[in-house]
Parts: sequence; C-alpha cells; structure tokens
Amino acid sequence: MSGAPIIEVEGLNRTFHIGRHSSVAALDDVSCELRAGTCLAVVGESGSGKSTLARVIVGLETADSGSVRIAGREVKPTTSRARLKERAKLVQMVFQDPQGSLNRSLPVGATIDEMLRAHRPDLDRAGRRARVLELFEEVGLTERHADAKPAALSGGQKQRVAIARALAAEPEIIVLDEAVSALDVSVQGQVLSLLKRLRAEHGLSYLFITHDLSVVRDIADDVVVMREGRIIEQGAVDDVLDRPQEPYTRLLIASAPRPGWKPRRGLRDVLLRSAAGEEKA
Repeated sequence: MSGAPIIEVEGLNRTFHIGRHSSVAALDDVSCELRAGTCLAVVGESGSGKSTLARVIVGLETADSGSVRIAGREVKPTTSRARLKERAKLVQMVFQDPQGSLNRSLPVGATIDEMLRAHRPDLDRAGRRARVLELFEEVGLTERHADAKPAALSGGQKQRVAIARALAAEPEIIVLDEAVSALDVSVQGQVLSLLKRLRAEHGLSYLFITHDLSVVRDIADDVVVMREGRIIEQGAVDDVLDRPQEPYTRLLIASAPRPGWKPRRGLRDVLLRSAAGEEKA
C-alpha cells in the first residue's frame, strides 16, 4: 500500500449564495488527501459538504479558493476537450443514481461503447464489442445484460453498469458518490465486494462518499468526517471508528445501523444535544 498521495486537497472553500442576503458555506477550509491504492471515505449527514467536495475534486464544481492536485497536477476549470479527456482518463465518478448516464431507449452496452469510442480509438467496432463484454463480465454481468435496456435491469445491475462505464476509461481513481446507499442491504454487500475486488485487481484508488458509517469499515482505509462544510475528524478507519475524538463522530457511530439495531424515537435528537453539550464543555 503506497503512502504517496494521489489526490491532495488544500484549503478548499465554496460558498453557495441563496437569494440576495443568504449564503451557505458548503466547504470551509477543507484539507485532506487520498493515498494511492487506498480508499478514503468521506462521511457526514446530508448538507455536510461531502458531495460538494467530490464534485470540486473531479472538476464539476469550482472552489472559491484553495487547491486540488491529482497525481501532482492542479485541477482547474477548463473547456478544453483534450484536458477534459485527459482528466477523465485519470478520474471517473459513479453517482448514487446510475439512471442519469443511461439512455432509456438504448441497450446499456451502448453506454460503455460510447466511453470506448472516446478513450480507446485503437479499437474498431468488433474490438469495442469484445471489450464491452469483458467489462460486463468483470462487474458480474453477461451479454444478455449488455443488450438489455435500463428498464429491464435492477438497481444493483444498473449500478454495476455504471461501474463498468467508469472502468472503460481505465482510470486510476474512481469517486463513488453515495454509490451503494440506494441499494438494499444484500445487494449493497455484493457491490461493496465487487468494488474491493476491482480495486485490488486494477490498483485503483477510491474516494468513497457516504452518509452511512456502517459500510465504511468494510471498504475504506482512511476516513474524513464532515459537518457543516468543515472536516472535524480524520485518520485511519480503525482509529476514528474505535477511538473517536469528537462528539459528532461518536453521534454518527451511535446512529449507524447494525445487526439487531432498532432506532429509538427521538434518539438522534438526544445524541445531538449530548454532542452539543460536550462541545461546549
């Protein structure tokens, strides 16, 4: 496992303005890094800034200040097709809902073929078809799935297609933004196992965005905890989850579903009040 950072984030700030007199700091002086060949989980509740961080890293959002470096090169806004293509070869993103990248009127294999047209000009039509089927096999799907339209596939199968699409560009990094949160528990476990296998086989690095701490230990090496746009705790997964230093981190851990866990009515409010009390103490 390499200790060299492949993504370096330093001092990111991003504010969204709501109307004339209101604003929200989505990112507030955020700094972290992803080590090559590892998985960094970014966790926090909705509105914590974790998805904004992911979008800034891949270039879909522009920070107000601060910097992002991927493989030693600073990420800057660009409309250059050559630069965008170069970045896509380095980092790909898988979203919570794969439907947005799938054309409802075409077989899902066409989505992979489109990526190969962009990133593998050396392949002719037959070569692309063979590669599509290889990628589908890698993610646990078959030729029958490749020739099906999105409506014929389950949520888990469509997410596997989205992962195959990311792999088609042969990236070094995959950013997974709530990529398993919409799946039921059994399918979630299967997709997590797939992601771990692909990471080992391809030497990938993952940035794993999630609100669910229950999956973090299963896939991540390091973890960043975000709240209201700021990083409040970060470190190795075992250190943060077993020996959390911040009250809010302890709240998230206490709230995470686990075998036999049943949420008590009002539990979250009780824990939030407790965390707030500790922070003031």
